[in-house]
Parts: sequence; C-alpha cells; structure tokens
Amino acid sequence: MGRFPFLPLTVMLPVIRCSVALIFFLHAIVRVFNGTIPQFADYLTNKGLPFGKALVIAITVLEISGSILLVMNFLVRQIAAALFIMLLIGIILIHAEKGWFTGEHGAGGIEYSFILMIALMVVASADNKQHDILS
Repeated sequence: MGRFPFLPLTVMLPVIRCSVALIFFLHAIVRVFNGTIPQFADYLTNKGLPFGKALVIAITVLEISGSILLVMNFLVRQIAAALFIMLLIGIILIHAEKGWFTGEHGAGGIEYSFILMIALMVVASADNKQHDILS
C-alpha cells in the first residue's frame, strides 16, 4: 500500500473534475425537483435584481449543462470560468453577509463557494486541450 493519497495526479484530476460537476448538477437538479426556483427567484428580486426567475433559470441551465460538459471533458476552461464567476457573484450578493462558515459555525457563508472556486481553478488549470474557444 502506497502513501496517501494512493492515486496519481493523472487519475485524481478527472476525479476532481467529475466530482465538481456532480456537485453543481445535483445542486441544480434538487432546485428543479424540489420546486424552489420561485423561492430563489423571489430572493434575488428582493435583493434588487431584475428578472429573478430568468436569472434562476439561467443559473440552473448553466449548472446542469456545465456539469455535463465538464464530465464530457469539453470546454472545461470556459465552463470552469462561468461557474467561477457565478460563485463569485453568489458570494457578493448572498454569502458574504453571512460570514465565512456554512455549517456548524455559521449559516450560508462563503466557505463552500470558496473551495468550489479553488477546485474549478484546479480543473481549468489541468485542462490542456487546444480546441477550446479561449485558447
């Protein structure tokens, strides 16, 4: 038995890419199937953003389609950048006022978004395909 983490980076990079994709996919799917799109839309509207429902639908489409593209290993840097920006806006509009912690020591802070942003940067950095739009 080798040393932790036991698997080489070449194996772990696709694992982190697909794991991040799964997090975004499930987050969006739960929003759809639990019917919380109107609640999220009202929240954004109350924050002063116009077109709350359209924004939530756009976020949900980005999370679902972006997840699928990440798993397919296609347009990885562009999808990672889009999700990164979405998370940053979420921090600014929602999470920053709630502090750092999301669980045990707080409620809805930025720590979860922060680590997802770091993971997205790793995923984007690991992508070395030359056919992407931004190359």
